[in-house]
This record gives sequence, C-alpha cells and structure tokens, in this order.
Amino acid sequence: MSHQVVIIGSGPAGLTAAIYTARANLSPLVIEGWQSGGQLTTTTEVENYPGFTHGIMGPELMNAMRRQAERFGAQFMAGDVSRVNFRRHPFELIVEDEQTVQAMTVIIATGASPVQLGLSNERRLTGHGVSTCATCDGFFFRGKDLVVVGGGDSAMEEAIFLTKFATSVTIVHRRDKLRASKIMQDRAMKNEKIRFLWNSVVEDILGQDTVTGVRLRNVVTGSVLEVPCAGVFIAIGHRPNTTLFAGQLAMDERGYLRTYNGTATSVPGVFAAGDVQDSKYRQAITAAGSGCMAAIDAERFLETLEHR
Repeated sequence: MSHQVVIIGSGPAGLTAAIYTARANLSPLVIEGWQSGGQLTTTTEVENYPGFTHGIMGPELMNAMRRQAERFGAQFMAGDVSRVNFRRHPFELIVEDEQTVQAMTVIIATGASPVQLGLSNERRLTGHGVSTCATCDGFFFRGKDLVVVGGGDSAMEEAIFLTKFATSVTIVHRRDKLRASKIMQDRAMKNEKIRFLWNSVVEDILGQDTVTGVRLRNVVTGSVLEVPCAGVFIAIGHRPNTTLFAGQLAMDERGYLRTYNGTATSVPGVFAAGDVQDSKYRQAITAAGSGCMAAIDAERFLETLEHR
C-alpha cells in the first residue's frame, strides 16, 4: 500500500505539515526520526511562539502539536529513514534498514543540527546555560555575563543581539582575526558590551546544574583561563540533516535543500520545510509556517495526479 503523504521528521515543520495534511483527509504517515519532536525538545521555555502569553516548555509545545495531528488522523512511526529512492514513483523509503514505505508525496522536515564543540558538559548543560540560539534564549539572561563561541557572521549577530539583555558578552575565537563580514565585525567591535578573547578554544564548560563559567586554552601560548559566565552560546554553524538525500535532490553549497516556487524540491512530489531548507531564520514559527506551505503544495500535487 502506498501512502498519499509521508513526512520525514517531527519538529514544528513536520508536525504542522501533519496537521494540515491530516485535516485534508490525506492520512499522513510521520516518520519521527531519532529525536522525536525535533530541537525544541531540548529547549526549556519557549516565549516567542505566538499564542502562549506566559511561554511554554519546548517538549510540551511539541507534544501538543503531536496530539493535534493525531486528533485529525495522522499516523506515527518511530525510527529513522535509512535510505530513500526518489527516482521512481511511488517513492520508496526504507526505515531502520528494514521496513519499506511507499509514498505518493514526501515532505522532508529533517531540520538542521547545530555544530557542537564536542564537550561532555556541553550536552549535559544544554538548556541550562548552554544554547545555540540567542533569539530563542537571550531573554533569560538579563543582567548576566555571557560567552559566545565563534568568529563568523552568526557569532557576531548572536553577540550583538545578546547585548540587549546581558551585562557583558565575551566572544571566544580560535584565531586572531574574525571570519565575519567587515560590517558585522565593525558592529561587534564598536559595541561597548562586547570584548574578544583571541586564539582561544573552550576546553570545558563549568557548572553543576547551570553554567557558571568556561575554561579556555590559548592555542598560541598554551595558557589556561577560566571566565565566569551564566551562559554559553555556541555559534560555529549549523549542519542541515540532508546526507540521506545526497545525489537525489538539489542542494546548495552548504547542503541545504533547494526549494522552488514554495516548498518544491528538484524532484516533483517531494517537498521540503523548516530548517532543512532554511539557513536564514531557523525559528520554530517559520518552520511551522513552511510546514503548512509544504502540506498545501503536496495536496495540490496529489490533485494534479488525480486529474492525469
């Protein structure tokens, strides 16, 4: 049996697509992936999602979206998609190297993963002082001293944004000059709340229940320095979760899926929504919006198949 719609991923984009396609009586199947609920399940309080006056916990928001999709008839399958074949129609998806799922349309909502430092305390303290999104979490650090790790445009943007709330922001960069564009460098360097620690890498993030500081090593002198702070923002890039689609779908130079005329990919009948195709905004609300768009695009594609 072939499903009319299969959605890969269960973050805001995937679950919104599930709600819309389910309400259109398309009986979508959502293949959840290894992190059911997406990145928001690692976020504590979400205050910038419309409709929640006092904020909502990330996992609670994703559970509510899932229940809403289930209410309209969406089905869920645990596990990861290990292979896809978009060269034939219906499309074929292999889940956990075992089960074959066929689909008339596919909505890809696999998201993007922030590049991590690879420290054990980084994972343990994520959501407790360690963050990869200043827009999401900066508000919680009013009057605090913060550290931003990175040297590109994203790091400068994060640092400048954080100065709206923080007492001070220290940018830690492993080289002696930034990779950021000249205009972003100038903005950061002119900001009185921002200072730079050059030629330095984070060796450890300190704190038991919440972040209390970072231990840095100077890559030139080898000296070690501890910097007290209440939060560490990792801004060394994001990596779209698109390895699965290499050679079958068009991507940009960074691996993000290319979309055309809305959410269509380079293969008719395959659509993409959320951070897997959005390297600019990366917000839950924009992901949800593109999930809605992908659902409508998939529904219209199915209508054209019927007419044929």
